[in-house]
Amino acid sequence: MAKKSRTKSRPAPTEGEVGPRQPCPCGSGKRYKACHGAPGGAAAVYVGRPFEGLPSECDVVALRELVPAATAPLVLQADPDRVVRLCTLLPMASPAMVRDNGEIWLGLQVQHNFGDPARDLGAVLEAALVAEPGVVGLTDDPGAGPRLQDLVGSDPLTVTVHDGFGFWVADVPEADRPAAEAALEQANAASNPTARLTSVEAAYWTNVGTKEHLRWVMPEPEDDLLDALARLHAAGQDVLVEGSRFVGMFRAHGLLAPVWDLPVGTGPEALEDPAARFAKDLAAALVDDSDLTTEERSARSGLANRQVTLR
Repeated sequence: MAKKSRTKSRPAPTEGEVGPRQPCPCGSGKRYKACHGAPGGAAAVYVGRPFEGLPSECDVVALRELVPAATAPLVLQADPDRVVRLCTLLPMASPAMVRDNGEIWLGLQVQHNFGDPARDLGAVLEAALVAEPGVVGLTDDPGAGPRLQDLVGSDPLTVTVHDGFGFWVADVPEADRPAAEAALEQANAASNPTARLTSVEAAYWTNVGTKEHLRWVMPEPEDDLLDALARLHAAGQDVLVEGSRFVGMFRAHGLLAPVWDLPVGTGPEALEDPAARFAKDLAAALVDDSDLTTEERSARSGLANRQVTLR
């Protein structure tokens, strides 16, 4: 009598569904079945594109994942006069700080991950609005509540990229600054020079020492964007400056961020006009609904294989 197979047949996941043994798309590094796929665990919340609907969504993704030191003011719907500052990173990766002058600083680069960063930011902001000066934390899943999109206005953000983290102590009296010097020095040492281009949205140049990069967060649907990038790559229209190379892309919070390697010494100013030209070519490629050629399909396959998921 033949033995029965001990392997139970399981239905294959449908397209777009995450299998139980695959990495969880939240970026935790755990398998899905041990993270957001766990019964009664983190499965209650996972939002693939959490910042959708937030003003300057692409910049918010860049500030959370790619940019070391930057800030942007937020305007609250309920209290437009209350000063709220969105920050890439706060001391000790704090979720928020209420300053002595009443300003609220909201941190994007934090250690917690409860499945929906926009909901977590909303919870931290609401807590900060009624807190005394000091650090405002988030140690547990906040549960249901307003997301950041529900609390702020719809105007585009004005992003300021800083040369290091001196903004941490800009409002602190000189006599009180020594206490923060060690943390400030450590943060500055890990901060690479970065600049936001002015000719296009959400494109950031950075110098990592051995080379320079341009990382550009784009809002278009992934399939459409891959098709358009493949058309430009096959046509040789993705070279920004001499010696530059389109090397792949990040996927972060539901958006793609194409990345170029640049020769050392390029700097952000030399990228302004080429980036504007590329944006124009990309817009034309995005509305091209013709079938991809063999060369373009090959380029698309290569680009798809050069994606790294951050979140």
